[in-house]
Amino acid sequence: MLREELTEAMKAAMRAKDEKALGTIRMVLAKMKDLDIAARPAGNADGINDDQIKAMMQGMIKQRRESIALYQQGNRQDLVDQESAEIAVIEKFLPQQMDEAATKDAVAKAIAAVGATSIKDMGKVMGELKKSYTGQMDFAMAGGVVKALLGG
Repeated sequence: MLREELTEAMKAAMRAKDEKALGTIRMVLAKMKDLDIAARPAGNADGINDDQIKAMMQGMIKQRRESIALYQQGNRQDLVDQESAEIAVIEKFLPQQMDEAATKDAVAKAIAAVGATSIKDMGKVMGELKKSYTGQMDFAMAGGVVKALLGG
């Protein structure tokens, strides 16, 4: 499970005295704990599952990429480097990300699977992609591909 992998990585970072990795892993674990607590009222006493953890980490990466763009505009290279280092640590726990060609292929298959014919069906297509490719696909890129293929 991803949860145990993160805990072991935290212990390894402590032993190696890798402060950057340790801080990032602790941040991921804290966010995961918040989501575990939020899931309890829905009857999920065990916490969130691996797919939800992957989606959470994808969101964390997305936030950091947005921050990097802002920091670059503000000429804050120190903060760009910090955010980039955090992305590198988080990506170690995610499956290999799909490239643009693989994303286009997966989008085409999802469009066929749900029978999408217009941009109105974009939600169905994105839902299908999220079921199959959570943690593997950049959904911002996929959204653009879906729009292009459905004529949006």
